[in-house]
Parts: sequence; structure tokens; C-alpha cells
Amino acid sequence: MSRLIALTAFAFLAAVHGAQTEESPADPVLNARYQALIREVRCLVCQNQTIADSNAELAADLRREIREMLTAGASDTDVSDFLVARYGDFVLYRPPLKPTTWALWGGPAAMVALGLLVFARVLRTRSSQPLDDDELDEDRDAIS
Repeated sequence: MSRLIALTAFAFLAAVHGAQTEESPADPVLNARYQALIREVRCLVCQNQTIADSNAELAADLRREIREMLTAGASDTDVSDFLVARYGDFVLYRPPLKPTTWALWGGPAAMVALGLLVFARVLRTRSSQPLDDDELDEDRDAIS
């Protein structure tokens, strides 16, 4: 039992020691730009998190790359253009509206519209079908 506790403690300490803290730019203005940018970039591994929230190695690499680019004097547009050129529009949480991203912008609305059409059709089909005698008896019993 003591070996199991020691092994668990060792695994926990190794995990804590392995977690790296990343440096943020020292300049407050640069740090604000850095924080804003990493909150707008999607983690390509997690896909539902920003790289600011992700612990994936790719997210750490992207944060480091963005930090280095900003420190070197790149503008926010330069950083975004670099990421889009490398990973496509999907890397941005708010991709630009253009023919290649119409599905990203219109997909959710199309799915809702399709769901409403199916729902309306099911309701129309059910209302046009006559009730069976068993269903009429159940309805009468429920009312009385």
C-alpha cells in the first residue's frame, strides 16, 4: 500500500514538474496584444479551445511563435496572415466571410432551417393521419 501511495505521489510530482510556465511579453502593450491574439486562435488539436486555454504541444508552439513574432515587431495582421497561410482560415475563431468560409458561417443556420423543415413535415404528416380506434378510446379515458 505504501508503494502505491509513493508511486502516486511520484507521478503527481512529475506531472507538476513537467508543466511549464510560459513567459508573457514584458511590455504591457505587447502583452495585451499577445493575450488578445492567443484568445482568437483556435487550437488545431483540441478544436474547441483557444490556444490560450489549451495544453496541447501545438498550442504551446503557436503561443511561442506568436510571442516571438510580436517581439520581433510584427503587427497583429502579420501574425494572423502567417497563421492563416500556414493552417487555413479554420485556425481563426472568427474567419473572414469569403466563398471558402461560407460553410463555416452558414452551416449552423442551414442546419437549424433543415431541422425546422423536418419538424414541420413530421407535424403535418401526423395531423393528416386519422386516429385509430384504440387511440380514440385512450383519449376518451384520459379526458374523463
